[in-house]
Amino acid sequence: MKYRRLGKTGLMVSEIGFGGEWMERHTAQECREVLERAEALGINILDCWMSNPDVRASLGRAMAGRRERWYIQGHIGSTWQDGQYVRTRDVDKCKEAFEDLLARFQTDYMDLGMIHFVDTEGDWDAAMNGPYLDYVKGLKESGKIRHIGMSTHNPAIAKKAVEHGLVEMILFSINPAFDMHPATDDLDVYFDWDNYQADLSGIDPQRAELYRLCEQKDVGLTVMKPYAGGRLFDEKRSPFGVALTPVQCIHYCLTRPAVAAVMAGYDTPEHVEQAAAYETAADEEKNYAAVLARAPRHTFGQGECTYCGHCQPCPVNIDIAMVNKYYDLASMQPEVPAAVRGHYEGLEHRADECVGCKSCESRCPFGVNIAERMTRAARLFQAGC
Repeated sequence: MKYRRLGKTGLMVSEIGFGGEWMERHTAQECREVLERAEALGINILDCWMSNPDVRASLGRAMAGRRERWYIQGHIGSTWQDGQYVRTRDVDKCKEAFEDLLARFQTDYMDLGMIHFVDTEGDWDAAMNGPYLDYVKGLKESGKIRHIGMSTHNPAIAKKAVEHGLVEMILFSINPAFDMHPATDDLDVYFDWDNYQADLSGIDPQRAELYRLCEQKDVGLTVMKPYAGGRLFDEKRSPFGVALTPVQCIHYCLTRPAVAAVMAGYDTPEHVEQAAAYETAADEEKNYAAVLARAPRHTFGQGECTYCGHCQPCPVNIDIAMVNKYYDLASMQPEVPAAVRGHYEGLEHRADECVGCKSCESRCPFGVNIAERMTRAARLFQAGC
């Protein structure tokens, strides 16, 4: 298992995580089997947004005696009222639910205290102004949460969180289908495949900007909905008309800037193994780009670098995807940030070494003018040196 730094939290999390939602429909023993298999494979980050006391207790008992091996994303504002989930900013209800979460996990802290499910401007105002936010800050001051995070499906809200400065990491929904949609506060839009019949030709610019902004501001991302609820595994249900594998979906997510961990959902230990197989998969098994480029529906990402690495190998050994990533990050700013320049200059081979052979362009599934981008990158990073 490989581990990545989760932004400014500094936590080193497994790049394959554990999204706990599906555990709600399983027995305590089945929860234990899935969690133990995840731990054995090196997974060390769990998201528990669910307010249902039974699943919290099942996961807590399964984790007993090994709490220190896990980083937990515990949500503040996910409550259980009259036998059902209710999202709220009522501090009394939030406190009751959060104390229940701690008790059922047999712990006195959550590593990541998540401002729960903020998708609209109204949600943002309710969460970030008033007693709810004071409660969240108090939890951090008291040590009951170590870091403050937020969960959202809306890139416009995620951008607000990044720019606010309080939020250290974000749980955000990412997959190739969702990334084609502009910001919306209606999650159902993402799952309504009829919406994909429009002429969508690539990653929405607002989403691409969000990922780069997160990288720039050192706000780490953990990923929810990486499989779109399993729809991407079935060519008949996929909006692209082709099926992707768990490994390909995970690779797509992990090639987005700032992403540290993909919180895949599991029903069985076998599902955990399918996700963890990413760590030993060959490059061709990870190659989502070629699959999407051949999709019968929609042209995915034409002209836009998705950092997929399909352009390799380069005859002069330039890491083209990383050069493009640093170029995109740097070009967002009036001046090249020192940290981005440092990462770029740390590359063994840089854009100015490009010989213009364009062999990479013949392999790019998305028709990116790579040689031209290498020229622009070299010019940008040489400026002011």
